Formats: sequence, C-alpha cells, structure tokens
Amino acid sequence: MSLFNKFLLAGLGLAAATGASAMDEKAFNQAIDALPKKSHASEDLKALQDLRYRWIMESFPERATYEGYAGVNDRWTDYSKEGIKRRQDQTRRLLAASRHIHDAQLPESEHLDYQLLYQDLLSDVKGFQFPDQLLPLNHMDGIQRNVPSVLESMPHRTVADYEIILARLEKLPALVEQTETLMRKGLKKKITPPQITLRELPEQIRALIPEDPKQSPLLKVFHEMPASIAPARRQRLQQRAYAVYHKSLVPAWRAMAEFVERDYIPGARVDIAFTSMPDGMRWYAHKVRVATTTSLSPEQIHEIGLAEVKRIRAEMDKVIASTGFQGDFKAFTDFLRTDPRFYYTDKEELLRGYRDIAKRIDGELPSEFGKLPRLPYGVKPIPAYSEKSQTTAYYMPGSNEAGRAGTFYANTYDLASRPKWEMEALTMHEAVPGHHLQIALAQEQSDLHPLRRIGGYTAFVEGWALYSESLGKNLGMYRDPYSEFGALSYDMWRAVRLVVDTGMNQLGWSREQAIDYFMDNSPKPKHDIVVEIDRYLAWPGQALAYKLGQLKIKELRSKTEQALGSRFNVRTFHDELLSAGALPLNLLETRMNNWIATQENDAAQTKPQPAPVPAPTSEITSS
Repeated sequence: MSLFNKFLLAGLGLAAATGASAMDEKAFNQAIDALPKKSHASEDLKALQDLRYRWIMESFPERATYEGYAGVNDRWTDYSKEGIKRRQDQTRRLLAASRHIHDAQLPESEHLDYQLLYQDLLSDVKGFQFPDQLLPLNHMDGIQRNVPSVLESMPHRTVADYEIILARLEKLPALVEQTETLMRKGLKKKITPPQITLRELPEQIRALIPEDPKQSPLLKVFHEMPASIAPARRQRLQQRAYAVYHKSLVPAWRAMAEFVERDYIPGARVDIAFTSMPDGMRWYAHKVRVATTTSLSPEQIHEIGLAEVKRIRAEMDKVIASTGFQGDFKAFTDFLRTDPRFYYTDKEELLRGYRDIAKRIDGELPSEFGKLPRLPYGVKPIPAYSEKSQTTAYYMPGSNEAGRAGTFYANTYDLASRPKWEMEALTMHEAVPGHHLQIALAQEQSDLHPLRRIGGYTAFVEGWALYSESLGKNLGMYRDPYSEFGALSYDMWRAVRLVVDTGMNQLGWSREQAIDYFMDNSPKPKHDIVVEIDRYLAWPGQALAYKLGQLKIKELRSKTEQALGSRFNVRTFHDELLSAGALPLNLLETRMNNWIATQENDAAQTKPQPAPVPAPTSEITSS
C-alpha cells in the first residue's frame, strides 16, 4: 500500500526555490482572472496547469512538504468551515476555466494533459455533494497518523529549518481543534466510522503526548539535529519545542483523546455498512468510481471478486499438492500460520530479511525494465505509536527536491503474524518493482508537467504494485513452493477484497462473515485479517482498486503480446506503461491501445520485402 501518493516552477509566481505565500482568496482570484481566455490552447492549458499545481501545493501545505515545495512549511491545511468552502468554490472556478480551453486545437501530445486536468476537476466537484470532510479521522488515517509523518519529512538541517518546524508546531492546536469540530458535526449527523473500528483511536492519540517530550513522535526531529548546529543553539531550539509541547500540544491532544473516548466512540454508528449513513448508497458508489476509475457497480465488482477467488484457489491447490502436504486447504493454511520455521523471533532479523530480498531484486530489475529511477529507497519499521492497528507494510514516497529517499515501512509488531513466505511478494509490491519504482519514475519524468508527476490514481498505483508481484519468478523470487504460495495468497488477498468490501459496505455482510470468508480463502494470520477487514470499513472502496488495476494491466499486456507476437519486448512494454506517470484506467487503456497500434504500423512499414524473382532465362548446357 502506498500511503498517500504525496507530493519548481516558473510562471504565475511558482518559484519554489524563492518561496511562495499561501494561496489565499485574493491571490487565487488574481491568478485565475489573469488566465488567458480562448487565446492559444496550449498556452491556456499550461497556465491552468501551473495554477492548479500551485493551488494544490499552497492549499494543502502537508502535500507541499512531501514534494519539497518551499514557502508553506510553516502551516497546515485550513479545515475551518470557511476554508473548506473556499477550496470548493475555487475548484469549481478551476473547472469552469478548463472549459474555456479549445482542446480540439491542442497538439496530440497535450490531449492527455487536458483530459486528466478536466477529469480530475470534474471528479472533485462531483464529490462535493458528499460530506467527506465530516470523516476527518479514523484508526487508519487522520492527523494522529499524518502529523508526525509530515513533521519528520520537513527539512531539518539548519537553524532556519527548525524555526519553521517550531512555527508549524505552534499552529498545530488549531488543526486539532478544527478536526474535532468536524468530528462533532459528523456525530450529530450520524456520519462517523463504524464504532468497532475506533477502539484503538484514543491510544493512538495519547501515544503522541507521552510525559517525556523526548519520547514524543511530534518532537522526533529535535533529537536528530545535525552536528553543524552549535550545541548552545541546539539546546535553545529543543527548549522552545518542549515549551510548545507542554503549553499547547499536550492540552490539545489530551482534549481530543478525551472527546473521542467520552463522546465520539459511544456515539459512533454501530451498523458497519457505509451505505447505512445518509445518502450512503450514492456516496459509496461515488467512492468506488473514484478509487477504481471505472464505471463498475459494487455488484459487478463483487462478482468479479468471486470469480477471481475461485481461479486463484485452484492455483493454490496445485502448489499445495506440489509440496506433498497431506491435508486439506485449511490444514495447510493452519500449518503456514503456526509452524515456527516460517517466523522470525527478532524484529531486526525481520527487517534484515526484507533488506536482503530488496537488494536481490535490485540486481535483476534490468531484465524487465529499460529505465530505472535514480532515487534510492530504504526499509524501516512502522513507528511504534501506530504499528498495532497498521497494515503489514506501506510505502512513503521520497523526493529529490526535499532530499528524502523513498521508504518501505514494514510492520514488526506481533512477529507471529509476519510470516516469511509473504515477504518476497510484499517487497515486490511496496518497494521494487512496485511502488518505489513506479512513483520515483513518475517524479523524475522531466518532460511531464509537475501536476502530472504528483498524480496518484489508486487503481494505477496499486494495480501496478499488485501486477509487480507477478514478475517474481523472472526476478529470481518464488523459488520454493511456500514463497510461491505466498505470492498467490497476496493475489487472493486482493481478490477477497472485492468480495468483502462490497459485501460489508453494500450487500449486508456482517464483519464476522467477512472475517470468516477471508480466513477460509487465505493463509494470512487472523490479526492481519482483522486489521484488513477494519481497513475496508474505514476506507470504503479504496481497496477495490488493487485487483481491478492489476486485471487491466494484465489485459493490456496480453493484448500487446498478441498484437506484436515475436516482436513483443517486456522491457519496452513496462517502460511505455510507466512513462506517462499514473493514469486513470480509462485513459491508460486508450493510451496503450494507441501505442500498440503505432507499434504494429511501424513493424508493418519496416517488414522486409521479399527479393524479386529473377526473369526466366534460357538454359545453356555444354556438350
């Protein structure tokens, strides 16, 4: 899973290197009024892309931090009622401006830019009919999870960097208060996450404010100061941070934890189905469309899931038979869940195991890819304050601009639920050739507008990562039947999602029914399965994107192989698929179909012509 596909420009004041001011209403109005109107299509498009990029970076400063966009690192997104309305109104104006562009006049190379810009803005505006802002926090996501990550991702090399971090910390209580206000409004309207999923939320919040500030994730960077900062200055900065911590941060977070424990959890909805909330059927359908970038209904997706579960189960049975194991599927999965040979007993050994796998894959990548990213990546443990309710692993993008490598975070909590047989497939998904390779390549596409480089469509990003797992044998993985079964179990995991996400959120399944279905078709440990089931309740529809994206990419590869035959080159196919950054599945299919047609035409034009047949001549014989 890629947690948040998080993200210098000239023109319209986009000089990141010299800093930028927040895009308030006046600045936005001036910028949008300055846009060309029906003059030159390419210039109009470029101007609107520039404005849209600046607007994203300055409206959502946390995202700007991840991208290395300077000038707004001292603030947080404004989640006041006025701030939310302002962003919605501005998005509508951006959509209206996009309709002024004469897309028919654009050169072919810019049509995709326009389609993406228009489609994204239209999707955002359609989403405003649903009150997503009233669900700002759950056990998987929210300020209690994101704030420490943002602070750690900020530049922290100089005294000036630390002054900016302090300024941001001082503004943090306002963000906490705005979030709590939205939660209270949601509570009144019966718009909350399911109560069962919130059980660990107070613990997550309190983990941010231990008695000793040195142990707080919020102040982690103040104990990682470089030697270039003089000891006396270092101490003064730390003391200022401690003062903010005790005076402002602890009271704010403590009040939120008490509110969650006293009011929010007791008042949260008991019915787990997302569709049980006001207008929930239409809202869930919208979430499904956004996540999958398809027009498939939840019912259609449920049926696709059932078919995929059946197919993968047959493959798993073949692998079980190849091991000589005597017993049925349940007995084999119980064996995988419980045999000590499949588990580490030391957290550092688990991390070293992941790092070894990653390095082995690195050496094989050129056989499948012609172009590889420059940005490196590392493997780290998921932070202790969130590991208990976090998934098995996730990836956080790096940034060349911010001087930060990509990171594959592995969960070291409860080692008895972290089997070795899943590690190869998981590394291929989260690191290479999955998330890191795809996202870092997109970030390094200098010929794409920055707006395109930060794009993150879940169906593409996660679909690619799941497809990447299928490349294991070509990359030297899955050499023993247990790792091969592990890869199939990960494919099954994503197929089961199609069944249980739609089952619980729309088709009336209970949480226990979903857990049992998962257990019956997967060897994953029960702790992992429970975490996953609760994830689908907290993020309805999101997990549907993985399998649907993978199926589309596999379909496109099969179509390319059939069209090109012996001329098919897997490295060329992968490079082309990734060369435009992340795309919605509908536009990905159109783009790749056009590329396939071009390859066929080129092959036809260069096909060797048969040698001319010589004219018959009189036979001459000698006597």
